Amino acid sequence: MTAVSERGEISGRLRFVLARTSHPGNIGSSARAIRTMGFQRLSLVAPEQFPHMDAHMMAAGADDVLSRAPVSATLAGAIADCRLVVGSTARLRGVAMEEWTPREAATRIVASLAAGNEVAVVFGNEQSGLSNDEIKLCHAAVHIPSDPAFSSLNLSQAVQVIAYEVRMAQLAGAPSRPSNRDFPAAVEELEGFFEHLAITLRDIDFHKGRSERTILQRLRRLFLRAAPDQRELRVLRGILADAQRMAHLAGRVPDSQANHTE
Repeated sequence: MTAVSERGEISGRLRFVLARTSHPGNIGSSARAIRTMGFQRLSLVAPEQFPHMDAHMMAAGADDVLSRAPVSATLAGAIADCRLVVGSTARLRGVAMEEWTPREAATRIVASLAAGNEVAVVFGNEQSGLSNDEIKLCHAAVHIPSDPAFSSLNLSQAVQVIAYEVRMAQLAGAPSRPSNRDFPAAVEELEGFFEHLAITLRDIDFHKGRSERTILQRLRRLFLRAAPDQRELRVLRGILADAQRMAHLAGRVPDSQANHTE
């Protein structure tokens, strides 16, 4: 396989996800932005208007990207099979998360792609950006350090910056061979684990009046940072299931509730 074809195969595992886009022209401009950098996968989450003529006009020939763009009802559905999800955000509001520059993010993205992973970069609504619930689905955030006195970037401009940095990381010779480490668990698998964890902590009365939301946010960040693989998740869920069984034996939870998450 030539270096060009290998790079194309790796690039095919990267998707740019636009969540709740207000203006169809921005969808077209984003399609053009990623196409000029050698990428072709655009995914849309609950766009207000799509398909739309403005999208095709602003795509300036990148109609192949638009025609293949899947539309999902939720962000969770759009990234369910991804093993690295990076959220582009101007600021983090109440969500503790590792934050990368575009160049740092590009290096991490290319390394994850080279390991054989499906990767997503997520962009929020033009006016409000990513919601806290959407940011929670991301492993890390990427922030473009624009001028604080005039920091507003058009959606497609932000997409262009990230796509450019990823292309430059590829051209710089970032690793292209898969690692020997097992793939990190996909978003869908992690969300199932987090749901199981939340139920188990309630079953064993862990919170004792403390903020359940705060504790779960911290644990979420811990496990996202650790990036457990599928086998590690199975071990963790086995521990949770045993804790639920013990809670059942202690009379804390009904038998049906203790077993439904195994």
